[in-house]
Parts: sequence; C-alpha cells; structure tokens
Amino acid sequence: MITHRSDLNANYLLSALPRNEWEILAQHVELVRLRAGELLTDSGQRIVHVYFPTTSVVSLLSLLEDGATVEIAAVGNEGLVGVPVVTGGDTMPCRVEVRSPGLAYRIPARLLRSELPRTPSLQRITLLYVQAMLTQIAQTAACNRHHSLNKQLCRWLLLAVDRLSSNELVITQQVIANMLGVRREGVTEAAGKLEDLGLIHHSRGHITVLDRCGLEKHSCECYKLVKREYDRLLPALAHA
Repeated sequence: MITHRSDLNANYLLSALPRNEWEILAQHVELVRLRAGELLTDSGQRIVHVYFPTTSVVSLLSLLEDGATVEIAAVGNEGLVGVPVVTGGDTMPCRVEVRSPGLAYRIPARLLRSELPRTPSLQRITLLYVQAMLTQIAQTAACNRHHSLNKQLCRWLLLAVDRLSSNELVITQQVIANMLGVRREGVTEAAGKLEDLGLIHHSRGHITVLDRCGLEKHSCECYKLVKREYDRLLPALAHA
C-alpha cells in the first residue's frame, strides 16, 4: 500500500493526480519489482493489472506468426501499461515484456476501470497519454519503413535514455536487433559508426550515450516529433 503522496512522484501520470483522486487509488496501488524479460501480458490475454513504471521500462511488442517480435512502443515513468483498460477494452493486442528491470506501481485493472468514470482528472490524463502513445506507435512504423538503420538506432537510443535515470543501457545488440526487426550484424555496424563519431560507447551488454546532442543531430525527425507530442500533451512531463 502507498501511504505517502510523494511516493508516486516517480511516475508522472500518478504525480499529476489531484489529492482527492489519488486518495481513492492509493490504498489499491502496489509497488512491484519487474525483472528484465518478464512477460506481463501476452497478445490476446486479459489484462489483470495496469502498471505505472517508475525505474523500469516496458516494451510493447508486435508478435509475428514466425515467432519474431518488433517493438512498437516503449513505456517508462512517463506513462502506463494497459491502455486498453482506459479505452474500454480488457485484452492486450500485443505482447508486453519488461525491457529494463526496475520498479513499477500496479493496480488491478478491474478497479481502475471502475474508478475512471468517477475520477475525471485521471480519465483525462490517461486519455492524453493514449494519444501520445499512438503518436509513438505511428512514428515508429514510419521510421522503420523509411529511415536508415543508423537513424532508427539513434531514435531508439534517445527514447530509451529518456525513460531511464542514466545514460547507460544494459542491453545486448541482439535484443536491440529484435526490437527493431533487423539483423544483429546491422545493429553492430550502426553502433560502430556512432561510436566512431564519439556519440556512444558500446561493450558487451552495455551501451552508454556520451553525446546526447550529437545523437539528436544524427537522428531522424521521428524522435523530435514523438518527444514534442509527449511534452505537449502531458504537462507533468514538460515541467519535470
């Protein structure tokens, strides 16, 4: 049980709630630790809990018939996992898997669904987040289709560090390749070019962003479009 409002500040959606709405939810919110690779909900499964990440990052993955997966969106401390509950559904259309381990708050989906009509601020905040996430999904699809792997990797790294408390990612190049839907050799080559430019340092299982501004300059417009939409729609992010 969460007993102090300050405990929720690590997730921007929860911290934006007015006190009266927070008090309605507080007794049902549970802090949990998420493990890397943990499957929260599979495609087509009923949503049992809605998660509000704090230090963890969760990937939404499109699952193909041959077993391959492609990341369509990432969720960190700016959002929530379980959007269909907000829009009136009860199942996930995609696979939900923990990309970076850490903490998250969770609340039973049935309870959140029942409280949304009675908590107007929560309803508005979560619907604005849905719009921002739709922008991320659409721009990811456009980027994967039209931009080079180098630019895709820059976009992916920038969105990743936005959702972490440091510039270091604990992740393998194979996992990144799976997220982008490309061959690992392509990611290795692209990462090598970025390292030669002094933008990142990569070693086995780790990538550190050394020059964020430089990485933004080498990224396509997709990153800025997504970030601008999140900052516009979610005031808590803009002031964080």
